[in-house]
Amino acid sequence: MLKIVEKTKLWFSISLIIIVIGMGVIATKGLNLGIDFKGGTAITVNMNQKFDKSDVDKIIDKHAKGEYLSKTINDAKEIEITVKSDALSADETATMLKEIKTQFKSSTLVSEDTIGASIGSELKTKAVGALIVAMLFMLVYVGFRFEFKFAASAILALLHDILITITVYAVFQIAVNATFIAAILTVVGYSINDTIVIFDRIRENQRIMRKATIVEITNTSVTQTMARSINTVLTVLICIFSVWIFVPALRDLSGPLLIGIGVGCYSSIFIASPMWAFLKKRTKKVTA
Repeated sequence: MLKIVEKTKLWFSISLIIIVIGMGVIATKGLNLGIDFKGGTAITVNMNQKFDKSDVDKIIDKHAKGEYLSKTINDAKEIEITVKSDALSADETATMLKEIKTQFKSSTLVSEDTIGASIGSELKTKAVGALIVAMLFMLVYVGFRFEFKFAASAILALLHDILITITVYAVFQIAVNATFIAAILTVVGYSINDTIVIFDRIRENQRIMRKATIVEITNTSVTQTMARSINTVLTVLICIFSVWIFVPALRDLSGPLLIGIGVGCYSSIFIASPMWAFLKKRTKKVTA
């Protein structure tokens, strides 16, 4: 039987250190918000030839004056340009693209999408609202199906998953866009399912192991379900990793899923279960 609950302080300390680092980075640097949240123009140009990215950047910088980001995509065949909100007018953007076309004659415009700053602000509000609503429904569902201590532990584990995923994106300054929110909501749904499997075994073992302590019941339940949890998550992660490798266009979705689902497996075992044991033991002490 694994000694999971006995090392609760270790598991919590590891997570807390990572989250504190993330919050520190967010406080100093902030998240790298994409145009979905900040507003701006996203342009993709297929160069259709070998090119030096610095040459393209010179043309962009001439017009956008540092208010942009650029990166090569699709095996360096295309360049993706993100211009910050209000940095360029529609006419200035057209002039910039014309200059790129003049210097790189075989280049073609693949896409051009513009999002206003007010729309980005509205999206941020709706994204936060969606996460709060999802959490509340999870709290009610788990509380109704099990008990409040299970629900509280599950929600804390979900918050842990979200914060760790955000930390990774903050530390490495990976762009956060609307797809990231969709991935986070998916992670929340998957992680709560993994946690409920363990909680269901704990509830079952409470009826069977009547003379056992809370710690023994928790450790036994986690041990019995760990292989199932790890194998299931590994299968999912292999599929998502394959998408991340072979379908670059979906990396905005597969990236946070890889991090969040992996962290969700950890939190179900090492955060949610020990947290339930802690709350259960604390309630017993209060009522004793």
